[in-house]
Amino acid sequence: MEPSQRFGVEVERPDSLAAARGRMVERQLRVRGIRDERVLAAMGEVPREIFVPKSELWAAYEDRPLSIGHHQTISQPYIVALMTELVEPGPGKRILEIGTGSGYQAAVLAECGAEVFSIEVVPQLHRWARVNLETAGYADAVHQRLGNGYSGWPEEAPFDAALLTCSPKELPPAIAAQVAPGGGIAAPIGGYPFQDLVLYKVTGSGLSERRVTGVLFVPMVDADPNT
Repeated sequence: MEPSQRFGVEVERPDSLAAARGRMVERQLRVRGIRDERVLAAMGEVPREIFVPKSELWAAYEDRPLSIGHHQTISQPYIVALMTELVEPGPGKRILEIGTGSGYQAAVLAECGAEVFSIEVVPQLHRWARVNLETAGYADAVHQRLGNGYSGWPEEAPFDAALLTCSPKELPPAIAAQVAPGGGIAAPIGGYPFQDLVLYKVTGSGLSERRVTGVLFVPMVDADPNT
């Protein structure tokens, strides 16, 4: 089967790609419980095809994760939308992201109006994400850093929320400390291969937590520089 047939559209046509985004929003996201209209609009606007390898273009709008090389993945659209909804992005919000990957999650947060501070440990992905974000028009809203995400971005704290696209065994204390009271942290927690997607809420007395669903994320690279 030709890639364009498997994709369900002629992938070289922008109008077909826009239609694929619309179907993704309605058939993968809204029907599965994503309710935030700002998130749904952002998912329908951000050109996901820019953020996947050319070899995976035909599958850009399928509801599954895709390899982006270096043992990393771009999450399936539903999980991107779910995590975005959990951290409640919007105009004026400052959000810390650990794991830039190809830049897609950061672009969705930016499309929602947030200012994003994103850290990536893999140099090749850090550079590729910059190109992708520039191509898609989100570079001004996404601040990038190459480095270990375990320590967060202390000089830019506090943040209104944080989101991890890689899985530590436990939530890094430095990240929790950099989110302002009232803010949320969406993170896949646990060992490989399965984790729990947990929503933490920062309170005056510490953290509350709620398990959202089971997930499968790549492990957090070099999670703790002190061990």
